[in-house]
Amino acid sequence: MRLEGGCYCGQLRYVAEGKPLMKGQCHCRPCQYMSGGAPNLFMLMSASGFSWLRGEPARFTRADLERPVTREFCAICGTHVANRPAGLASVVLKVGTLDDPDVFRAPRVAMFTSQRRAFHHIPDDLMAFEGMPNA
Repeated sequence: MRLEGGCYCGQLRYVAEGKPLMKGQCHCRPCQYMSGGAPNLFMLMSASGFSWLRGEPARFTRADLERPVTREFCAICGTHVANRPAGLASVVLKVGTLDDPDVFRAPRVAMFTSQRRAFHHIPDDLMAFEGMPNA
């Protein structure tokens, strides 16, 4: 599978090749900040199949956390494009940045549901975990 996408203003473009390792929705508090309040819809892809086609993202990593996530975003329009979890050789792509978000279809897992808000919807038939699922 070849996925392409980018930021809202077009300054960043990426390609991600390979089979998604996970399709999910994350309800953790940091994802709520990044999404504006909603759960974060994502596709976990192998870092070896990911590359920037145009531009170089701005990056932010919290120095006060033991295992911080590096967030990659457009310095021009602010679109949060990807995360790089510490210690994982993977990239968390934000579904809304894909050229064709419909390839996502639906999440297969909901995670960090212990931090979900009352207005977050989790389908009854979706596997849900209070924290990080044991992949």
